[in-house]
Amino acid sequence: MKKPDWVIDKERAKRASSAATLWLFGLHAVEDALKNPKRAKLRLILTRNAADKLAEAVAASGMEPEISDPRKFAAPLDTAAVHQGAALEVRPLDWGSVSDCCAPEGARGLVVMLDRVSDPHNVGAILRSAEVFGAQAVIATQRHAAPETGALAKTASGALERQPYLRVRNLAEEMEVLKSLGYVVLGLDGTGEVLLADGLAQFPPGPIAVVLGAEGPGLRDKTRDTCDLIVRIPATGDFGSLNVSNAAAVALYAARMAQGDG
Repeated sequence: MKKPDWVIDKERAKRASSAATLWLFGLHAVEDALKNPKRAKLRLILTRNAADKLAEAVAASGMEPEISDPRKFAAPLDTAAVHQGAALEVRPLDWGSVSDCCAPEGARGLVVMLDRVSDPHNVGAILRSAEVFGAQAVIATQRHAAPETGALAKTASGALERQPYLRVRNLAEEMEVLKSLGYVVLGLDGTGEVLLADGLAQFPPGPIAVVLGAEGPGLRDKTRDTCDLIVRIPATGDFGSLNVSNAAAVALYAARMAQGDG
């Protein structure tokens, strides 16, 4: 029996993903990747100075670094990349499914979902906040979202190695998966009629997913319709908006407080 086209496409995408590699750069990103046993590491390029700074992590990884002249750094990076003399070729991490990563632990489940947030610096900052507040995962779409890249990893300052970052085909479908696991799904939007704290108070303490859209377009209609409630962060003054990474940090803190962790 012939496989359906969508199954064939999914298998091809999985094979392509497993074969893909990326270059991490910067001392913090490279050090944390070297220390991560789940990360498949292929090639390490360091300047002599960076090799001295990362000596412990390099030794623990078992890799043999290539020593490169800082004036002609051998890694195939963008000329604007601030690599600090350290670059590591790796394979993307495989964190598993939403169900695997996001099974709540009592009332402490916490997830961030990103609807077409494509700026790697914003996503990197969100990963850092997610790690600080103990989120199970940051979930984004496969298309129109920031992929796992060196720029994202450098902004995340090591959090990419520890904080699950899942890319999914259909965000609304995964929102329904979270609901089936007991999550309340709150969408953040400046047009929300309910304040964030008031929205959180409407539900008993339990697992929470906060959904944020790209700056400008915001949440798509299907995403909004799938949320349990649309809320907004209160603001004073004429300039009443935060960028998406700052909004995520505020929402994560408020959610943890609502779960009784304050």
